This record gives sequence, C-alpha cells and structure tokens, in this order.
Amino acid sequence: MAASEVSLQQILDKKLLKECVHCGLCLDYCPTYRVLGHEADSPRGRIYQIRQVYEGRVSADDPDFRQHIYACLDCRACQTACPSGVQYGAIIEAARAVSAPVAPAEKTIGRAILGTVFTRPRLLDVFGFGLRLYQRLRLQQLLRMTGVLRLLPQRLQEMESMLGPTQGGIRRWTAPAVTPAVGAVRYRVGFIEGCIMPQFFSDTNAATVRVLSDNGCVVYSPQAQRCCGALQMHTGDRETARALARRNVDAFSGLDLDAIIINAAGCGSTLKEYGHLLSDDREYSAGAADFASRVRDVSEFLASIDLVPPTHPVNLRVTYQDACHLVHGQGIRNQPRKLLGMIPGLELVEMKDSDVCCGSAGIYNLTHPDVSIQLLDQKMANVLATGASAVVAPNPGCSMQLAYGARRRGSSMTQLHVVDLLDRAYGHTP
Repeated sequence: MAASEVSLQQILDKKLLKECVHCGLCLDYCPTYRVLGHEADSPRGRIYQIRQVYEGRVSADDPDFRQHIYACLDCRACQTACPSGVQYGAIIEAARAVSAPVAPAEKTIGRAILGTVFTRPRLLDVFGFGLRLYQRLRLQQLLRMTGVLRLLPQRLQEMESMLGPTQGGIRRWTAPAVTPAVGAVRYRVGFIEGCIMPQFFSDTNAATVRVLSDNGCVVYSPQAQRCCGALQMHTGDRETARALARRNVDAFSGLDLDAIIINAAGCGSTLKEYGHLLSDDREYSAGAADFASRVRDVSEFLASIDLVPPTHPVNLRVTYQDACHLVHGQGIRNQPRKLLGMIPGLELVEMKDSDVCCGSAGIYNLTHPDVSIQLLDQKMANVLATGASAVVAPNPGCSMQLAYGARRRGSSMTQLHVVDLLDRAYGHTP
C-alpha cells in the first residue's frame, strides 16, 4: 500500500496526539530545533502539524508539511524529555507513512534503494562486495589521493567521502546457522545479522557471536532472516517494513529462544516494535508480539546475565556515544557502561552530551547534509575533548558518522562496539 493509499486515521490513534500538552520542555532536547530554530521543526510543532492533517485541515501532500516532517531526525530525544510520555516515534513514523518525501535524495535513497537493494540479500551482497573490493584493492585510496573524485558531482563527492573503512576481507563473514555454547548451555538465543552490519561490520558480528558463545549461549542465526525494516520505517515505507517484519517472524519461529539478540541500536528499536507494526495482521499479530518480547540489544542481554568475567586487559582510553535509538528508543543507558567497566585495563571517559544525536540518523546525513554536518561538528568537539583514542558506538550509522567526523578533523580516533572490546577481553582479538 503506497503512502497515498493509507490515511493517518488508519495507522495512528488520535489519543497519541492529544497526549502532547505543548509545554515546550522538549525544545532544548530537539537537535533540529536547536540548529534551525523554527517552531515547525520542533517536536511539539510537528505534532501540531500532524494533528492538522489528522483533522483534515491540511493535506498530507502539502510540501511545507512534508518538508518539516522529513527534517526530523527521529532521534526520540524528546521522548526521554517529555513528562507526558508522548510516543513521538510512533507519531512521526505514521506521518511519514502518509506523506512522501520532498527532496530527490530522499526519494531515490529513502524509497528506491531501501525498497529494492535492502530487501534483496543478493543485491545487498553485490553492493557490499563491490565496496570491500573498492577498498581492499586500494582504489578508494588512489582515487582520493589523485583527486579524480573531484570530477564527480558535488553531492556524489560528499557521499563517497562518508564511506569509512569496512571490516573483514573481500568476502564477508556470515554467522553459522548454529554456533554451540562454550561449556555448559545456559541460554538459547537468536542472532540477527542485519543488513548494514554484515556488509560494513562483519568483524563486530563475529565478535558478538563469540561473546555470546563464551557466555554459554547456543546461537541460532537463520538464513531466512531479512533486513529489520528500520530504515524503511524511518523513511515512510511502512508496507515494506511490514513485509520484512513478517519474514523475520517466520525465520525465528519455532526455535524456542530465550532471547533474540541484535547489536545495532536502530534495528533493535524497530524489532521491539514488531508487535505494534503488525497488530492489525490477524495471521502475524500474535507471533510478532511474541517475537518483539524476546528482542534484546546485546548489551542489554549481557548486562542482565551472570557474565563470564573478562580477564585479558584492554589498555585503551575510550569514550561512549549513546546511540539515539538505544538510549531514547529503548531506554538503555547504563548497561553498555556496566560492561565496559568490567573490562580490565579499559578507561572510560564520559563525553559531554553523549546522548545528543551525531547527525547520522539512518540516512539523514545523506538527505539533509547541512544539518547533519552541524550536529557532527558539535559531537566531534565533545568526543575529541575527552582525549580518548577510541569512541564506542552501539550502532553502525553512528560508527560511520563518527569515523567521517574523525577524518574531517584529521584524527586517528577509531570506532568500536562494546562487543569488540569484550571479545578482546576474552582473548579472541589482538
């Protein structure tokens, strides 16, 4: 069902709009309001506009409405700040489901590419293989050094400059269908590989499975799983997200799992919302709700169990970036820090405003580069002020954005995931 074929009333309960009392406490927490300074680009301003559409006073096709709705990062910092508990994420994603994006980049990247390449594993593998080949053969380094890339249109130059180094070899690591537990079996868990993670961060995926196995988990990773649908939801392609959700519910059904583990914050937030996403689907509503109830971010899960103590020192000074959809979308703030604190030799230095968006926000850095760069510059100033040699980020988009920010500043700071460090502390990675 296309955006024009569904109404806001069909997918959004009006009481969610009424929960906003327009107190304004969210304003200072909203990155786009802080950068743009427009009421229409604040959480309460957008909710007001969405209510106008809901009541038929403004068309969902109105260009001004669409501009302000898609200018939102969907970082959900306003949800954390809101004393009324307004479910802003559900509201903004419903609005995007009925209003198409305005900018050409949002239409081509947000709808065309995410709706085709990311829904077809073979196409995604071809894309990932080509990117890794481009880097491993040092073509990227050569083209950047010779200045050939300057012959490209400015927008393509900017997009290429955001490509950070991918992990692993030319062939990506793939999670086995079943990974046995080390020692006694304590848990049966599923592992969602994701779409971006295996292409860009395959070493982190491998580390995740090893760390889970080291902690007595039998890890199941069905080949039938697909992209979680998070990026599609953020860009308004609700029906594609629903189709992907059904595929994942089917892939993990019948495995009798204690938890379904994800190591990407943005994906985890959407996976936990499958019950809501498919609530009106008679065939899948119960299965989706059960699936969502089992989803755990990897740091959330590991912090909740009797963790096998890591014994190998990791002598690094690191800082931690709170991914928006982990801290604001899932309420997970202390668990990653608890795990980092258990690693011998590791020094964690907190940065200022660690829970403010870095400007990545899915594909926001591609569709709204001007705002994204301002947010990234603010973030990098705080990151570098810590004097850390690495920044820990629990989301692939954050990692790539921070790597881009480090290159812009001429910094050699690296980007790591919590499980990368735990994996080293268990003696797996030098």
